[in-house]
Formats: sequence, C-alpha cells, structure tokens
Amino acid sequence: MGCWREGWWQAAAPAPSPHCDARPPNTTVDLLVIHAISLPPECFATGEVQRFFAGTLDFSTDPYYEQLRNLRVSAHFFVERSGLLWQHVGVDQRAWHAGQSQWRGRERCNDFSIGIELEGSATQPFADAQYACLVRLIHALWEYFPQLDHSAIAGHAEIAPGRKWDPGPYFDWSRLWQELGCHDGRSS
Repeated sequence: MGCWREGWWQAAAPAPSPHCDARPPNTTVDLLVIHAISLPPECFATGEVQRFFAGTLDFSTDPYYEQLRNLRVSAHFFVERSGLLWQHVGVDQRAWHAGQSQWRGRERCNDFSIGIELEGSATQPFADAQYACLVRLIHALWEYFPQLDHSAIAGHAEIAPGRKWDPGPYFDWSRLWQELGCHDGRSS
C-alpha cells in the first residue's frame, strides 16, 4: 500500500499545513472522517483548498472567502477529483478538520481521527478516480493504524449533525464499503 515515513504516506504529495498540533497523550486513532470541500464553492482544480489548508489563501480573490478569513483549518489528506492525493498533516498529529464534534459518545473528534477531504460539493457526484484513491488510502491507513475498526468511518455530517453537510448526498457510501471489501461498514 505504500511506504510511510514519520506519519507521511509517500504515495501522497506533501503540502504541510500549520493548522495542526500534537494529539493528547496516549490517544488511539480510531476514526476516519470523510469530508467534502471546493473553493470557491462548486469550483474544482483551483488549488485554493491546498492554499487554504496551508494558510496562504488570498482572501481578496473571491467574496466567499471573507467568511473563511479567521478560520484555521486543515485535514490530513485532500483528494482532488483527478485522484491526485495531497497530505497536509502527518497522521500522528492532530489536524483541525472536525471542529465541534462527537462520535460514539466521545467529543473532540480531531483528537482521535484522521480527516480526509474530497474535492466535491453537495450537488455533484464524486469522480471514479477519487473513490479509487480513497480506497487505496484507507487500506494504507488500516495498515498504519491496525487498531482502526473497519466500521469506524464517518461523514463530517455524522459527527457534527446539523452543523455540517458533508460529504453530502452524492457520496456513495455503498460503493465505498463494497470497494473496501466490507458490507454496510462491517467487515465481510
């Protein structure tokens, strides 16, 4: 599945983000969170998501960006529609992707999760290349974190209901489970 070096997957293009910090001591990573983002909204392959995560986004280039000005956001990984994979934060660090969140009675999901952003929106299907990349990445993460329960994959909307919408109605969960070799989030 690829080589890891100090929490960085060598199959991903590195683009380090300053929007991360250390996980709390003795934290077990046991959740993968799937997100969707496009900047500006509904625009793809702009490079703006990577700049946003890197803290270098020029907020003057689009009126939508004004609401993002004071946010410090990152994810561990970002998957472009072409299937190109970027890594912004080492998986042993805490990326700032989930915000106020809860999973199975535990709050502060950033502490114990990996954030994976897909380039997308709430109005369009995701690309085949993204699913292929996501499946390879999840298998690699399962190897790196053998304690990860194969059913512990959630959408941002699941861990922050009412606050977040992503990955949205066009993300095909059944397809993901099937391509991972699982059935409805449970190992086959």
